[in-house]
Amino acid sequence: MLTDILDLTVNYWPYFLKGTRMTVVLSVSAVILGVIAGCIAALMRLSRIKALNYIATAYVDVFRGTPLIVQLWIFYLQLTQFMTFPKFSLWGVSMDEFIPCLAALALNSGAYVSEIIRAGIQAVEKGQMEASRSLGMGHWMAMRLIIMPQAIKNILPAIGNEFVSMIKETAIIQYLGVADIMYCRNAVQMQTYQPLPTYYIAAVIYFLLTFFTSKGVNLFERRLKRSDRQAA
Repeated sequence: MLTDILDLTVNYWPYFLKGTRMTVVLSVSAVILGVIAGCIAALMRLSRIKALNYIATAYVDVFRGTPLIVQLWIFYLQLTQFMTFPKFSLWGVSMDEFIPCLAALALNSGAYVSEIIRAGIQAVEKGQMEASRSLGMGHWMAMRLIIMPQAIKNILPAIGNEFVSMIKETAIIQYLGVADIMYCRNAVQMQTYQPLPTYYIAAVIYFLLTFFTSKGVNLFERRLKRSDRQAA
């Protein structure tokens, strides 16, 4: 078994490298867009305007309450009915497959990130807002200059963990033909008729990606705590 794994790794590494690259690019893009969507949703949920609050709550409940694979297929089938995507490829992947995947992953991530951001904002002492308002700042100015910088410092480790989760969740995009790790693993299996060794290789790649990402998040979190102690 070990010999088969090593042989496949040596002979088909370009396939696995291509899949790894696509997985990382899609994960990073989805988390970045998810943070933007999550920030908007969190502010809407904290808004005093009830309509915005209801919309954001519905968004979070729907995307957190339905399976990601269902969301992926809905986005793909629905968007392709109403939109014409650019006719170019990114690393051999057609945009009519990549964009629906990115949209579904980003909005799904945004639903979870919104709760992280909302909790981070609410964790800031209420006296901070009151002090800002007493200095003549408006609500949004105080939120932007005083509250959000403190909240961001609290939620960054959780955002890093969301990236770790996203790396694993992208495995479902293989069903739409996007050449991620699992899709490329399947291509190698079709050529070699050796399914088990290819799964081991994919598992090792996912483990390495999540392991080093987690270590980076933990290191960053320790540095944040050290800077807080020094500031105190």
